[in-house]
Amino acid sequence: MNQRQLGRTDLATAPLIFGGNVFGWTLDDKASFDMIDAWLDAGFNMIDTADVYSKWVDGHAGGESESVLGRYFAQRGNRDRIVLASKVGMEMPDAGEGLSRDWILREVEASLARLQTDRLDLYFAHTDDQRAPLDETMEAFDRLIRDGKVRHIGASNYDGSRLMQALSSAHDLEVPRYEVLQPHYNMYERGNFEHDMAEICIEHELGVTPYFALASGFLTGKYRKPADTEGRPREGFLADYFDARGQRILEALDAVAQRFGTTPAAVALAWLIAQPSVTAPIVSATSHDQFTQLIGAVELQLDNDALARLDAASQPDSPD
Repeated sequence: MNQRQLGRTDLATAPLIFGGNVFGWTLDDKASFDMIDAWLDAGFNMIDTADVYSKWVDGHAGGESESVLGRYFAQRGNRDRIVLASKVGMEMPDAGEGLSRDWILREVEASLARLQTDRLDLYFAHTDDQRAPLDETMEAFDRLIRDGKVRHIGASNYDGSRLMQALSSAHDLEVPRYEVLQPHYNMYERGNFEHDMAEICIEHELGVTPYFALASGFLTGKYRKPADTEGRPREGFLADYFDARGQRILEALDAVAQRFGTTPAAVALAWLIAQPSVTAPIVSATSHDQFTQLIGAVELQLDNDALARLDAASQPDSPD
C-alpha cells in the first residue's frame, strides 16, 4: 500500500490537510473563505474540523468552525471539491459528549446541519470514551456509513492498546474499522506515537494525520521565549515547549533551514512528511506568509544528513 493514502481510502491528493480550528477563531468568515480558496487553488483538497471547534474561546460554545465551513459551501457551491473530515466525542457545552450510540447519531446530525452538507468523507472519534462499549461505538459508526452520512471513520487520541481493541471489535462485528489515526505528533511530541502506535498503523495500513504538526506554532521559530507568547491566541498551548530540548530543536531547525534556504516551519513539516508512518499532517495558516511556508514544506526534500540532525535534536529525553 502507498502510505500516502489515508488508510485504504485514498482521500487526500496532497500530503497536507488544512486544520479548520482557525475558522471562526483567528480567521473571520472572509479570511476563512479566502484561505480555503487559496488551499484549493494550490492543489490541496482536504480540510479537517470538529464539532467542538472553537469552544475554548470566550463566548464560543463549539460548532463555530463547522458553521464557517457551512457558509463557505453555501456561498461557493463547491462542496464536491473538498474532502471533509469532522469529529465527535469531546464535550459540547450543555449538550453532551462521548462515543455512545445515541450521542454519535445525534451529534452527526448537528455537524451536518452546521456544515450544510449531507455527508462527511471522514468522521473521527475525537477522543477515546472508555464508558461506551467499543462494540456500541463501532456499530454506531457502521450505521452512519450504511446510511450514507459518513464515508470512512478514524480515531484520534487513542492509545495503542485501545486502538487495537477497536480494530478487533470492528473485525469481530464485521463492520467498518477505523482507517485513519489522528495523533498528537510533531518534532517535539514524538514519544507517545512512535513508541505506542506507529508500528500498529504501519502493520494495519492505517493512514496517519498528525495534529499540532507545528506544535501550535513553536516549530516555526516565531516564539523563542515565553514572553513572545504573551497576549497571543495560542499562549496557553505553548507553555511547555520552552525547555532545553525545545531550544535544541529550534537550533537544528534554524541550521537546516539556512542550509536549504527555507524556513524552520517548512523544515519541521518536511521532517514530519518524511516519517514512514505519516500520511498527511494537519496544518493551519492565518496569513499569506504562513501559507507560503506550508507550500514550501511539500516541495522540500530533506537529505539523510538533515533528517539525522533533526532526529538527534528532537529525540525525547530519557526519564530519570
